[in-house]
Amino acid sequence: MIDRRIARDGIAIGVASGAYGVSFGAISVTSGLSLWQTCVLSLLVFTGASQFALVGVLGAGGSGLSGAATGLLLGSRNTLYGLRLAPLLDFSGVRRLTAAHLVLDESTAMAINRDTRETARAGFLWTGGAVFVLWNLATLLGAVAGDRIGDPRTYGLDAAVGGAFLALLWPRLRDPRNRVVAALGAALALCLVPLTPAGVPVLAAGVVALGMGLLTRDAVDPTELPSESDLP
Repeated sequence: MIDRRIARDGIAIGVASGAYGVSFGAISVTSGLSLWQTCVLSLLVFTGASQFALVGVLGAGGSGLSGAATGLLLGSRNTLYGLRLAPLLDFSGVRRLTAAHLVLDESTAMAINRDTRETARAGFLWTGGAVFVLWNLATLLGAVAGDRIGDPRTYGLDAAVGGAFLALLWPRLRDPRNRVVAALGAALALCLVPLTPAGVPVLAAGVVALGMGLLTRDAVDPTELPSESDLP
C-alpha cells in the first residue's frame, strides 16, 4: 500500500526542484546550446549542478571539454550517494540500472531518513521520479521561452532548492556523529572555495562523509533494516 505522505512529500519536492529546470532551459539556450541539445542534456545527464556548470562554462566562453570536466567533477558526488543507497534500497537488474539514473540530492535525502526498506524505496522512487518528470518538462519550457525568463536568482529558486534539501537532512543532525561530519565537511568546503575550481569543495566534503561512514560502518548496517512485515 502506498504511503500517501511519502508520495505527497516526493511530489512536492519534485515541484520545488523541477521548477528550477525552467531556469536551466533558458540559460542553456542563451549560452549557445540548441533546444534539442538542452532537452537531451536534461534527459541523459539529469543532475542539475553538473548541467548548470556545463552551460555556465560555455556561456563564459569556455570550451565544451572544460565544461564537461567541470560537470563531471560536480556529478561525482552522486557516486558517494550510490554507495550509501545500494545496500539500503537493494535493487537488482534493470531496476538497479533505472534507479541509478534517479540518484539525486533530493531522492537520497528522502530515502536515508526512512525506517524500513519499503519506505526508503518509496521515498526514493516518488521523489526521483517526480523530479525527473518535472525537471525535463520545465527544461523544455525554459528552452522555448529563452532569454525572456531572465536571471533565476530574481525568483529565489536557487535558494529554495538548497533550503528544501537542508530541511530534508535536518532530522539526520540529531545524531552527534552526523553533526560532526556535517561540521567537518562544511568547514573543509568553505576553506577550499577560494583555492580550488568549482566542484572540488563539494567533492571534498563528500569524501569526508564517506570516510567517516567507512570508519563507523559497523555502527549501522543498512542491509539489516527491518521490513514492513517485521513491524508490530
